[in-house]
Amino acid sequence: MLRTSTLWPALLLTLSAHSAFAQSTPSQAPPKLEKLEEVTEDPITVTSKQGPETKITERRDNTGKVVEATVKSGPSTYTVRPNHPAGTALPGDAMGGANRGPQWTVMEFDLGKKKKKTAEDEGAAETTTPPPAAK
Repeated sequence: MLRTSTLWPALLLTLSAHSAFAQSTPSQAPPKLEKLEEVTEDPITVTSKQGPETKITERRDNTGKVVEATVKSGPSTYTVRPNHPAGTALPGDAMGGANRGPQWTVMEFDLGKKKKKTAEDEGAAETTTPPPAAK
């Protein structure tokens, strides 16, 4: 008996809320609108920002498989090589290993190039040479 007596007030409250919601209808009058000031401004010009140019160079073997891909995007350069698992392991096996990450090119030095001489370097070289020894 106690159980049904606690359900009745909840049921009545739910029904009364539903009937009150169903009886309210929106007003047929249009909403009141405010007039905005018209402002003349300079037209807006949208230009797309040109991103860094990406250059991809692929190197293939005799069978046509990609052995290496070098990507140059802006100032950064990296090389991607496929993952060749050892032995008979297949990709995804315990011995197959995970994906091979890219190899970033950090610094490059050109040691084979000769430095071009400028007029300042030639003048400095002449003034820093010691005078010939006196006999």
